[in-house]
Amino acid sequence: MAKQRTIFVCQQCDAQFPRWMGRCTECGAWDSLVEQIVTKSAGTTVGSTRSPLGVSEPLRLPDIQLGDVQRLPVRGSEFARVLGGGIVPGSLVLIGGDPGIGKSTLLLEQSAALAETAGDVLYISAEESQQQIKLRATRLGLAAERLYILAETSLDIAIATIERMKPVLVIVDSIQTVYSEDVTSAAGSVSQVREGALRLQRVAKQHNISIMLVGHVTKEGAIAGPRVLEHIVDVVLYLEGERFHQYRLLRSVKNRFGSTNEVGVFEMNQGGMVEVTNPSQIFLAERSTNSPGSAVAVMLEGTRPLLLEVQALTSHTANAQPRRTANGFDQNRLAMIIAVLSKRVGVPLFNQDIYVNVVGGLKVTEPAIDLAVATAITSSFRNQRVEPNTVLIGEIGLSGELRSVSQLDRRLNEAAKLGFHNAIVPQIDALPQIDAFQVTGIRSLVEAVRAALIGAPRPSPGEPPTAKAATDHDD
Repeated sequence: MAKQRTIFVCQQCDAQFPRWMGRCTECGAWDSLVEQIVTKSAGTTVGSTRSPLGVSEPLRLPDIQLGDVQRLPVRGSEFARVLGGGIVPGSLVLIGGDPGIGKSTLLLEQSAALAETAGDVLYISAEESQQQIKLRATRLGLAAERLYILAETSLDIAIATIERMKPVLVIVDSIQTVYSEDVTSAAGSVSQVREGALRLQRVAKQHNISIMLVGHVTKEGAIAGPRVLEHIVDVVLYLEGERFHQYRLLRSVKNRFGSTNEVGVFEMNQGGMVEVTNPSQIFLAERSTNSPGSAVAVMLEGTRPLLLEVQALTSHTANAQPRRTANGFDQNRLAMIIAVLSKRVGVPLFNQDIYVNVVGGLKVTEPAIDLAVATAITSSFRNQRVEPNTVLIGEIGLSGELRSVSQLDRRLNEAAKLGFHNAIVPQIDALPQIDAFQVTGIRSLVEAVRAALIGAPRPSPGEPPTAKAATDHDD
């Protein structure tokens, strides 16, 4: 007779406890333990993932034969770049992102394109009906005859359909909403997500079928479910971007078949996800060169350099605690740059509200744009424009020095392609030499700000007398 017992499972690290506790002792997460009933029969837990592949014999390394892996072609070069050239047969790919960011749209477009060139594709939707997917496909202009839609939440039925059809690609949207009858917990729980991923992995490896999983994310931005989910799959991709901006970044976090230093750029519009082959030009399309508080930086997304505009606005305030607001930039790093400007450069910002914005909805964590942020803040405070054909690259230290950044030559070549003529960078032993492009190496933030700004400080219209006096301050 089957026996039942109750355990409590952590939703963050999958640790198990015999009783409820307010905090998981393994990962330290609060209120993450969920009650779960485990059924045992003859010493075996229902829902166990015992491998049916039989006993494998070890082989000597020289005796292992490498087959010629033919990747499945995907639509567009941006998606292929992130995957490493295409979809590897038998691989398990996990794509995560915020709700409404475009995960289902991107995968539906890729499914339709692959169905027209490679063979049957099965799209399993546990969140939408077949009619809803048909409406989206009609809006996107997709009508692939070999694309099959299955609206099903049962994992057992979905796997049976996969084994019967044997398509070249399977999309599961999403892994948190399908469930197995063998597991007693609710759909989306740690046990269900882990069981579903393991069973789909087994199907992918047995039948050499590529499977793509859509994963929900938590409010912290991590994929919901146990961390083991990201270890089970072969590839982990994140689709990032602001819901109210049209640009999306597809970033590779894990890839067993390619580099994790790649990123694809897409534009979300009425026609679906359109790849952006020259994102730097798009991000700088609406840049105004006549306004103070604007600077151009060169960030590195994986191996791809991207030019972006950093905007800053300073405004005199009478509040005891001035506001420090950053959009797309780390708040703590902004506070550090403001402190360095005040202490090392002599820019009095104690009575200024400061707003920093990275144009295009991008989120930048790379320290190479520190110099552009500091220059934009100083430009807005002094009401001086930044040299319009100059890019600013460099990390700022606490003593006001400029520190070198990686792959400087690649960044400068990208700036030269887009028509920039000057660059202010940290001083190193051998600066890159580019035709018709001037590279200025500077050691301190004070000198860099002086070299980047045009003309003498000018008072802003309606500026308070105290702030006017501050703008006349010389370094």
